[in-house]
Amino acid sequence: MPATAPTIAETLAAFVIGLDYAAIPAAIRAKAKLHLLDSIGIALAASGFEYARKACAGIRALGMSSSGDYTVIGMLEKFALRDAVLMNGMLLHGLEYDDTSIRGRLHPSAFCVPCALGAGAFAKASGKAVLSAYVAGMECAVRIGMAARGGFSPAGFNAVGIVGSFGSVLVAGKLLGLDAARLATAQGIVYSTTAGNREFATTDAWTKRLEAGWPGVGAITAAMLAREGFMGSRTPYEGKFGLFTTYLNTPAAAIDIAAIPDKLGAHWEFDGIMIKMRPSCFFNHAPINATLALVNTHNLRVEDIRAIRVLLPAAAIDTVCEPRAAKLAPGDIAAAQFSVYFSVACAVVRRQFTLHEMSAEALHDPAIRALAAKVEYAIDSQSNFPQHYSGGVEIITNDGRVLGAREDVNAGSLDNPLEPAAIEAKFMANAQRVLPRARAEEIREHVLDIESCDEISALTARLGAP
Repeated sequence: MPATAPTIAETLAAFVIGLDYAAIPAAIRAKAKLHLLDSIGIALAASGFEYARKACAGIRALGMSSSGDYTVIGMLEKFALRDAVLMNGMLLHGLEYDDTSIRGRLHPSAFCVPCALGAGAFAKASGKAVLSAYVAGMECAVRIGMAARGGFSPAGFNAVGIVGSFGSVLVAGKLLGLDAARLATAQGIVYSTTAGNREFATTDAWTKRLEAGWPGVGAITAAMLAREGFMGSRTPYEGKFGLFTTYLNTPAAAIDIAAIPDKLGAHWEFDGIMIKMRPSCFFNHAPINATLALVNTHNLRVEDIRAIRVLLPAAAIDTVCEPRAAKLAPGDIAAAQFSVYFSVACAVVRRQFTLHEMSAEALHDPAIRALAAKVEYAIDSQSNFPQHYSGGVEIITNDGRVLGAREDVNAGSLDNPLEPAAIEAKFMANAQRVLPRARAEEIREHVLDIESCDEISALTARLGAP
Protein backbone atom coordinates (compact mmCIF):
# COMPACT_ATOMS: atom_id res chain seq x y z
CA MET A 1 0.00 0.00 0.00
CA PRO A 2 1.58 3.34 -1.02
CA ALA A 3 2.58 5.72 1.73
CA THR A 4 0.29 8.67 2.34
CA ALA A 5 1.85 12.01 1.43
CA PRO A 6 2.48 14.22 4.46
CA THR A 7 0.03 17.02 5.12
CA ILE A 8 1.19 20.63 5.13
CA ALA A 9 1.09 20.63 8.95
CA GLU A 10 3.28 17.53 9.05
CA THR A 11 5.72 19.04 6.55
CA LEU A 12 6.05 22.26 8.53
CA ALA A 13 6.39 20.40 11.81
CA ALA A 14 9.20 18.22 10.44
CA PHE A 15 11.03 21.28 9.14
CA VAL A 16 10.69 23.21 12.40
CA ILE A 17 11.72 20.36 14.68
CA GLY A 18 14.62 19.45 12.41
CA LEU A 19 15.97 22.97 12.16
CA ASP A 20 18.86 23.66 14.51
CA TYR A 21 21.00 26.73 14.87
CA ALA A 22 23.86 25.39 12.73
CA ALA A 23 21.51 24.65 9.82
CA ILE A 24 20.45 28.30 9.52
CA PRO A 25 22.69 30.23 7.10
CA ALA A 26 24.93 32.74 8.86
CA ALA A 27 23.43 35.63 6.88
CA ILE A 28 19.91 34.68 8.02
CA ARG A 29 21.06 34.40 11.64
CA ALA A 30 22.62 37.86 11.45
CA LYS A 31 19.47 39.30 9.88
CA ALA A 32 17.28 37.59 12.48
CA LYS A 33 19.19 39.25 15.33
CA LEU A 34 18.62 42.66 13.76
CA HIS A 35 14.90 41.92 13.43
CA LEU A 36 14.75 40.86 17.09
CA LEU A 37 16.53 44.05 18.07
CA ASP A 38 14.22 46.18 15.95
CA SER A 39 11.15 44.47 17.41
CA ILE A 40 12.24 44.98 21.01
CA GLY A 41 12.97 48.65 20.34
CA ILE A 42 9.52 49.20 18.86
CA ALA A 43 7.85 47.54 21.85
CA LEU A 44 9.89 49.71 24.21
CA ALA A 45 8.80 52.86 22.39
CA ALA A 46 5.17 51.73 22.31
CA SER A 47 5.08 51.20 26.08
CA GLY A 48 4.80 54.96 26.57
CA PHE A 49 1.69 55.37 24.41
CA GLU A 50 -1.87 55.70 25.73
CA TYR A 51 -3.16 52.51 24.15
CA ALA A 52 -0.39 50.51 25.84
CA ARG A 53 -1.18 51.88 29.29
CA LYS A 54 -4.88 51.12 28.87
CA ALA A 55 -4.26 47.63 27.52
CA CYS A 56 -1.93 46.88 30.42
CA ALA A 57 -4.50 48.18 32.91
CA GLY A 58 -7.17 45.98 31.37
CA ILE A 59 -5.07 42.84 31.63
CA ARG A 60 -3.97 43.74 35.16
CA ALA A 61 -7.59 44.23 36.21
CA LEU A 62 -8.35 40.60 35.46
CA GLY A 63 -6.56 39.82 38.70
CA MET A 64 -4.86 36.76 37.25
CA SER A 65 -1.61 38.47 36.39
CA SER A 66 -0.58 40.11 39.64
CA SER A 67 1.84 37.33 40.63
CA GLY A 68 3.26 36.62 37.18
CA ASP A 69 6.93 36.14 36.41
CA TYR A 70 7.08 37.27 32.77
CA THR A 71 8.31 40.64 31.59
CA VAL A 72 6.15 43.18 29.81
CA ILE A 73 8.54 45.11 27.58
CA GLY A 74 9.15 48.66 28.79
CA MET A 75 6.79 48.35 31.74
CA LEU A 76 7.03 47.60 35.45
CA GLU A 77 4.40 44.86 35.38
CA LYS A 78 5.19 41.17 35.37
CA PHE A 79 2.34 39.02 34.11
CA ALA A 80 1.48 35.37 33.74
CA LEU A 81 3.02 33.87 30.60
CA ARG A 82 0.11 34.16 28.18
CA ASP A 83 -0.85 37.63 29.43
CA ALA A 84 2.73 38.85 28.95
CA VAL A 85 2.81 37.43 25.41
CA LEU A 86 -0.53 39.10 24.65
CA MET A 87 0.68 42.45 25.95
CA ASN A 88 4.04 42.28 24.19
CA GLY A 89 2.35 41.50 20.87
CA MET A 90 0.16 44.57 21.25
CA LEU A 91 3.22 46.68 22.02
CA LEU A 92 5.22 45.38 19.08
CA HIS A 93 2.48 45.87 16.49
CA GLY A 94 0.90 49.01 17.87
CA LEU A 95 2.97 51.69 16.13
CA GLU A 96 2.88 50.31 12.56
CA TYR A 97 6.67 50.29 12.79
CA ASP A 98 7.30 46.53 12.77
CA ASP A 99 8.80 44.43 10.01
CA THR A 100 6.82 43.35 6.97
CA SER A 101 6.83 40.56 4.42
CA ILE A 102 5.56 41.88 1.10
CA ARG A 103 5.32 38.32 -0.25
CA GLY A 104 3.44 37.02 2.75
CA ARG A 105 1.43 40.27 3.17
CA LEU A 106 1.88 40.28 6.94
CA HIS A 107 4.00 41.47 9.88
CA PRO A 108 5.62 38.26 11.13
CA SER A 109 7.75 39.51 14.02
CA ALA A 110 4.65 41.04 15.62
CA PHE A 111 3.56 37.58 16.73
CA CYS A 112 6.76 35.49 16.50
CA VAL A 113 8.92 37.67 18.77
CA PRO A 114 6.55 37.80 21.80
CA CYS A 115 5.97 34.05 21.52
CA ALA A 116 9.69 33.27 21.18
CA LEU A 117 10.65 35.40 24.18
CA GLY A 118 7.77 34.16 26.35
CA ALA A 119 7.90 30.47 25.51
CA GLY A 120 11.69 30.60 25.58
CA ALA A 121 11.70 32.04 29.09
CA PHE A 122 9.15 29.44 30.22
CA ALA A 123 11.26 26.61 28.80
CA LYS A 124 14.53 28.10 30.12
CA ALA A 125 15.80 27.93 26.55
CA SER A 126 19.15 29.20 25.35
CA GLY A 127 19.61 32.16 23.06
CA LYS A 128 20.50 29.84 20.19
CA ALA A 129 17.30 27.85 20.73
CA VAL A 130 15.17 30.99 20.79
CA LEU A 131 16.80 32.38 17.66
CA SER A 132 16.28 29.06 15.85
CA ALA A 133 12.59 28.85 16.84
CA TYR A 134 12.06 32.47 15.84
CA VAL A 135 13.59 31.94 12.39
CA ALA A 136 11.59 28.74 11.87
CA GLY A 137 8.28 30.37 12.79
CA MET A 138 8.96 33.43 10.66
CA GLU A 139 9.90 31.34 7.63
CA CYS A 140 6.76 29.23 7.87
CA ALA A 141 4.44 32.18 8.56
CA VAL A 142 5.61 34.03 5.45
CA ARG A 143 5.06 30.93 3.33
CA ILE A 144 1.54 30.42 4.70
CA GLY A 145 0.79 34.06 3.88
CA MET A 146 2.21 33.63 0.39
CA ALA A 147 -0.14 30.75 -0.30
CA ALA A 148 -3.14 33.08 0.16
CA ARG A 149 -1.79 35.46 -2.53
CA GLY A 150 -3.01 38.51 -0.66
CA GLY A 151 -6.51 37.09 -0.31
CA PHE A 152 -7.09 37.51 3.43
CA SER A 153 -7.65 41.29 3.36
CA PRO A 154 -10.24 41.33 0.54
CA ALA A 155 -12.13 38.64 2.42
CA GLY A 156 -12.22 40.84 5.52
CA PHE A 157 -9.55 39.08 7.57
CA ASN A 158 -6.29 40.34 9.01
CA ALA A 159 -3.37 38.11 8.04
CA VAL A 160 -1.51 38.92 11.27
CA GLY A 161 -4.30 37.44 13.35
CA ILE A 162 -4.94 34.51 11.02
CA VAL A 163 -1.47 33.41 9.94
CA GLY A 164 -0.04 34.55 13.27
CA SER A 165 -1.63 31.62 15.08
CA PHE A 166 0.27 29.13 12.95
CA GLY A 167 3.59 30.96 12.98
CA SER A 168 3.34 31.34 16.75
CA VAL A 169 2.46 27.70 17.45
CA LEU A 170 5.47 26.56 15.44
CA VAL A 171 7.69 28.84 17.53
CA ALA A 172 6.11 27.76 20.82
CA GLY A 173 6.02 24.07 19.97
CA LYS A 174 9.71 23.98 19.11
CA LEU A 175 10.67 25.73 22.35
CA LEU A 176 8.31 23.68 24.51
CA GLY A 177 9.85 20.43 23.34
CA LEU A 178 7.14 18.95 21.11
CA ASP A 179 8.11 16.21 18.69
CA ALA A 180 7.09 16.50 15.03
CA ALA A 181 3.88 14.48 15.46
CA ARG A 182 2.66 16.61 18.34
CA LEU A 183 3.66 19.83 16.59
CA ALA A 184 1.62 18.76 13.57
CA THR A 185 -1.46 18.27 15.73
CA ALA A 186 -0.75 21.54 17.61
CA GLN A 187 -1.34 23.39 14.33
CA GLY A 188 -4.77 21.80 14.14
CA ILE A 189 -5.49 22.80 17.72
CA VAL A 190 -4.41 26.40 17.24
CA TYR A 191 -6.65 26.64 14.18
CA SER A 192 -9.61 26.57 16.58
CA THR A 193 -8.30 29.75 18.26
CA THR A 194 -7.48 31.63 15.06
CA ALA A 195 -9.14 35.02 14.66
CA GLY A 196 -8.46 38.38 13.08
CA ASN A 197 -10.73 40.69 11.12
CA ARG A 198 -10.33 44.03 9.37
CA GLU A 199 -13.27 45.84 10.92
CA PHE A 200 -10.71 48.07 12.62
CA ALA A 201 -10.19 49.67 9.21
CA THR A 202 -13.76 50.97 9.03
CA THR A 203 -13.74 52.95 12.30
CA ASP A 204 -11.23 54.33 14.77
CA ALA A 205 -10.28 51.19 16.66
CA TRP A 206 -7.29 49.70 18.47
CA THR A 207 -8.08 46.07 17.76
CA LYS A 208 -5.45 45.59 15.05
CA ARG A 209 -2.91 45.69 17.87
CA LEU A 210 -4.74 42.96 19.77
CA GLU A 211 -4.56 40.70 16.73
CA ALA A 212 -0.76 40.52 17.03
CA GLY A 213 -0.85 39.51 20.69
CA TRP A 214 -3.67 36.99 20.62
CA PRO A 215 -1.94 34.43 18.34
CA GLY A 216 0.66 33.77 21.02
CA VAL A 217 -2.03 33.11 23.62
CA GLY A 218 -3.66 30.48 21.44
CA ALA A 219 -0.29 29.10 20.34
CA ILE A 220 1.10 28.46 23.80
CA THR A 221 -2.22 26.94 24.85
CA ALA A 222 -2.30 24.69 21.79
CA ALA A 223 1.33 23.62 22.18
CA MET A 224 0.85 22.63 25.80
CA LEU A 225 -2.34 20.74 25.01
CA ALA A 226 -0.60 18.90 22.18
CA ARG A 227 2.36 18.10 24.41
CA GLU A 228 0.01 16.25 26.75
CA GLY A 229 -1.60 14.30 23.93
CA PHE A 230 -4.63 16.46 23.08
CA MET A 231 -5.51 15.85 19.44
CA GLY A 232 -6.09 18.37 16.65
CA SER A 233 -6.71 18.07 12.94
CA ARG A 234 -3.70 17.21 10.77
CA THR A 235 -5.18 19.16 7.84
CA PRO A 236 -5.77 22.71 9.13
CA TYR A 237 -4.51 24.21 5.86
CA GLU A 238 -5.75 22.03 3.01
CA GLY A 239 -8.71 20.31 4.67
CA LYS A 240 -12.36 20.58 3.61
CA PHE A 241 -12.88 23.29 6.25
CA GLY A 242 -9.24 24.32 6.38
CA LEU A 243 -7.67 27.76 6.51
CA PHE A 244 -7.72 28.54 2.80
CA THR A 245 -11.26 27.32 2.23
CA THR A 246 -12.70 29.10 5.26
CA TYR A 247 -10.88 32.44 5.25
CA LEU A 248 -10.67 33.30 1.55
CA ASN A 249 -13.26 34.41 -0.97
CA THR A 250 -11.15 33.14 -3.86
CA PRO A 251 -11.57 29.74 -5.53
CA ALA A 252 -9.11 26.96 -4.77
CA ALA A 253 -7.35 27.53 -8.09
CA ALA A 254 -6.26 30.98 -6.90
CA ILE A 255 -4.44 29.56 -3.88
CA ASP A 256 -0.75 28.70 -4.14
CA ILE A 257 -0.55 26.10 -1.39
CA ALA A 258 2.51 24.60 -3.07
CA ALA A 259 4.41 27.75 -2.06
CA ILE A 260 4.42 26.59 1.57
CA PRO A 261 6.74 23.59 1.21
CA ASP A 262 8.53 24.76 -1.95
CA LYS A 263 12.33 24.63 -1.35
CA LEU A 264 11.68 24.79 2.40
CA GLY A 265 15.03 24.85 4.15
CA ALA A 266 16.91 25.62 0.91
CA HIS A 267 15.43 28.99 -0.05
CA TRP A 268 14.83 31.45 2.81
CA GLU A 269 11.83 33.76 2.57
CA PHE A 270 13.11 35.34 5.79
CA ASP A 271 15.68 37.11 3.64
CA GLY A 272 12.95 39.24 2.05
CA ILE A 273 11.33 40.46 5.28
CA MET A 274 11.73 44.24 5.50
CA ILE A 275 12.36 46.51 8.46
CA LYS A 276 10.39 49.76 8.40
CA MET A 277 11.96 53.19 8.73
CA ARG A 278 8.63 55.06 9.00
CA PRO A 279 5.91 54.42 11.64
CA SER A 280 3.12 54.05 9.11
CA CYS A 281 1.49 51.56 6.78
CA PHE A 282 4.10 50.54 4.20
CA PHE A 283 1.86 51.78 1.37
CA ASN A 284 2.42 55.31 2.74
CA HIS A 285 6.22 55.12 2.76
CA ALA A 286 6.85 55.93 -0.90
CA PRO A 287 4.49 58.97 -0.85
CA ILE A 288 6.03 60.20 2.42
CA ASN A 289 9.57 59.85 1.11
CA ALA A 290 8.74 61.40 -2.25
CA THR A 291 7.00 64.31 -0.53
CA LEU A 292 9.95 64.95 1.76
CA ALA A 293 12.29 64.89 -1.22
CA LEU A 294 10.23 67.53 -3.05
CA VAL A 295 9.72 69.74 -0.02
CA ASN A 296 13.41 69.75 0.83
CA THR A 297 14.70 70.06 -2.75
CA HIS A 298 12.40 72.97 -3.61
CA ASN A 299 12.10 74.44 -0.11
CA LEU A 300 8.31 74.30 -0.35
CA ARG A 301 6.09 75.84 2.30
CA VAL A 302 2.49 74.91 3.00
CA GLU A 303 1.31 78.18 1.53
CA ASP A 304 3.14 77.40 -1.75
CA ILE A 305 1.00 74.36 -2.46
CA ARG A 306 -2.24 74.35 -4.43
CA ALA A 307 -2.78 70.57 -4.61
CA ILE A 308 -1.07 67.22 -4.13
CA ARG A 309 -1.65 64.10 -6.20
CA VAL A 310 -0.51 60.79 -4.76
CA LEU A 311 0.14 57.78 -7.01
CA LEU A 312 -0.39 54.37 -5.43
CA PRO A 313 -0.87 50.74 -6.47
CA ALA A 314 -4.48 49.61 -6.73
CA ALA A 315 -3.97 47.30 -3.73
CA ALA A 316 -3.37 50.33 -1.50
CA ILE A 317 -6.60 52.18 -2.13
CA ASP A 318 -8.87 50.40 0.33
CA THR A 319 -6.13 50.50 2.96
CA VAL A 320 -4.90 54.11 2.96
CA CYS A 321 -7.24 56.12 0.68
CA GLU A 322 -10.83 54.99 1.18
CA PRO A 323 -13.29 55.83 2.57
CA ARG A 324 -11.99 59.31 1.92
CA ALA A 325 -14.09 61.13 4.54
CA ALA A 326 -12.81 58.89 7.33
CA LYS A 327 -9.22 58.96 6.10
CA LEU A 328 -9.26 62.78 5.90
CA ALA A 329 -10.21 63.15 9.56
CA PRO A 330 -8.68 60.23 11.48
CA GLY A 331 -9.74 60.17 15.11
CA ASP A 332 -6.53 58.80 16.51
CA ILE A 333 -2.98 57.94 15.53
CA ALA A 334 -3.83 54.33 14.70
CA ALA A 335 -6.21 55.62 12.03
CA ALA A 336 -3.80 58.32 10.88
CA GLN A 337 -1.14 55.70 10.14
CA PHE A 338 -3.51 54.30 7.51
CA SER A 339 -4.28 57.66 5.90
CA VAL A 340 -2.19 58.75 2.94
CA TYR A 341 -3.78 62.21 3.25
CA PHE A 342 -2.49 62.70 6.80
CA SER A 343 0.86 61.14 5.98
CA VAL A 344 1.67 63.38 3.02
CA ALA A 345 0.33 66.53 4.65
CA CYS A 346 2.26 65.80 7.83
CA ALA A 347 5.46 65.31 5.85
CA VAL A 348 5.02 68.74 4.26
CA VAL A 349 4.13 70.61 7.44
CA ARG A 350 6.62 68.92 9.78
CA ARG A 351 9.32 68.21 7.16
CA GLN A 352 9.81 64.81 8.77
CA PHE A 353 7.79 61.72 9.62
CA THR A 354 8.91 60.00 12.82
CA LEU A 355 7.40 58.78 16.06
CA HIS A 356 7.39 62.40 17.20
CA GLU A 357 4.63 62.98 14.63
CA MET A 358 2.57 60.18 16.17
CA SER A 359 0.91 62.53 18.63
CA ALA A 360 -2.43 64.20 19.26
CA GLU A 361 -0.77 67.52 18.48
CA ALA A 362 0.06 66.43 14.93
CA LEU A 363 -3.26 64.69 14.49
CA HIS A 364 -5.22 67.87 15.24
CA ASP A 365 -2.77 70.34 13.71
CA PRO A 366 -5.01 72.67 11.62
CA ALA A 367 -2.26 73.14 9.03
CA ILE A 368 -2.00 69.38 8.49
CA ARG A 369 -5.78 68.98 8.35
CA ALA A 370 -6.13 71.82 5.83
CA LEU A 371 -3.38 70.49 3.57
CA ALA A 372 -4.71 66.93 3.77
CA ALA A 373 -7.94 68.17 2.16
CA LYS A 374 -5.88 69.21 -0.89
CA VAL A 375 -4.54 65.68 -1.42
CA GLU A 376 -6.04 63.43 -4.11
CA TYR A 377 -4.96 59.99 -5.25
CA ALA A 378 -4.71 58.09 -8.52
CA ILE A 379 -3.78 54.55 -9.49
CA ASP A 380 -0.08 54.41 -10.28
CA SER A 381 0.37 53.04 -13.80
CA GLN A 382 4.09 52.52 -13.10
CA SER A 383 3.61 50.57 -9.89
CA ASN A 384 5.71 47.44 -9.46
CA PHE A 385 3.81 46.21 -6.39
CA PRO A 386 3.98 43.47 -5.08
CA GLN A 387 7.69 43.47 -5.89
CA HIS A 388 8.10 46.69 -3.92
CA TYR A 389 5.99 49.23 -2.03
CA SER A 390 6.30 51.77 -4.82
CA GLY A 391 4.54 55.08 -5.36
CA GLY A 392 4.89 58.72 -6.25
CA VAL A 393 3.74 62.26 -5.59
CA GLU A 394 3.01 65.30 -7.75
CA ILE A 395 2.84 68.69 -6.03
CA ILE A 396 1.14 71.52 -7.89
CA THR A 397 2.30 74.89 -6.65
CA ASN A 398 0.37 78.14 -6.62
CA ASP A 399 2.70 79.55 -9.26
CA GLY A 400 1.79 76.71 -11.65
CA ARG A 401 4.74 74.35 -11.28
CA VAL A 402 4.11 70.59 -11.28
CA LEU A 403 6.85 68.90 -9.25
CA GLY A 404 7.10 65.13 -9.18
CA ALA A 405 9.06 62.47 -7.33
CA ARG A 406 8.85 58.68 -7.07
CA GLU A 407 10.16 55.81 -5.00
CA ASP A 408 10.10 52.56 -6.93
CA VAL A 409 12.33 50.44 -4.69
CA ASN A 410 11.51 50.80 -1.02
CA ALA A 411 14.20 50.90 1.65
CA GLY A 412 14.71 47.59 3.38
CA SER A 413 13.95 45.47 0.32
CA LEU A 414 16.45 43.01 -1.14
CA ASP A 415 17.14 45.55 -3.90
CA ASN A 416 17.71 48.41 -1.42
CA PRO A 417 18.85 46.85 1.86
CA LEU A 418 19.31 48.75 5.08
CA GLU A 419 22.70 48.92 6.72
CA PRO A 420 22.88 47.28 10.15
CA ALA A 421 23.95 50.64 11.58
CA ALA A 422 20.64 52.20 10.47
CA ILE A 423 18.67 49.44 12.19
CA GLU A 424 20.71 49.79 15.35
CA ALA A 425 20.19 53.57 15.28
CA LYS A 426 16.43 53.04 14.97
CA PHE A 427 16.54 50.72 17.98
CA MET A 428 18.49 53.24 20.06
CA ALA A 429 16.08 56.07 19.19
CA ASN A 430 13.08 53.93 20.09
CA ALA A 431 14.54 52.43 23.25
CA GLN A 432 15.70 55.78 24.63
CA ARG A 433 12.14 57.05 24.65
CA VAL A 434 11.71 55.00 27.86
CA LEU A 435 15.18 53.81 28.90
CA PRO A 436 18.48 55.49 29.76
CA ARG A 437 21.08 55.25 26.99
CA ALA A 438 23.30 52.88 28.97
CA ARG A 439 20.41 50.44 29.49
CA ALA A 440 19.49 50.61 25.80
CA GLU A 441 23.08 49.90 24.81
CA GLU A 442 23.19 46.94 27.19
CA ILE A 443 20.07 45.43 25.61
CA ARG A 444 21.44 46.02 22.12
CA GLU A 445 24.64 44.16 22.93
CA HIS A 446 22.77 41.24 24.53
CA VAL A 447 20.48 40.82 21.51
CA LEU A 448 23.29 41.04 18.97
CA ASP A 449 25.19 38.42 20.96
CA ILE A 450 22.15 36.27 21.73
CA GLU A 451 24.05 33.07 20.88
CA SER A 452 26.07 33.54 24.06
CA CYS A 453 22.97 33.58 26.25
CA ASP A 454 22.66 30.31 28.18
CA GLU A 455 19.11 31.13 29.25
CA ILE A 456 16.94 33.69 27.46
CA SER A 457 15.47 35.01 30.71
CA ALA A 458 18.82 36.73 31.25
CA LEU A 459 17.78 38.95 28.33
CA THR A 460 14.03 39.17 28.91
CA ALA A 461 14.53 40.25 32.52
CA ARG A 462 16.30 43.37 31.23
CA LEU A 463 13.44 44.44 28.97
CA GLY A 464 11.09 45.83 31.61
CA ALA A 465 10.99 49.40 32.89
CA PRO A 466 14.10 50.44 34.85
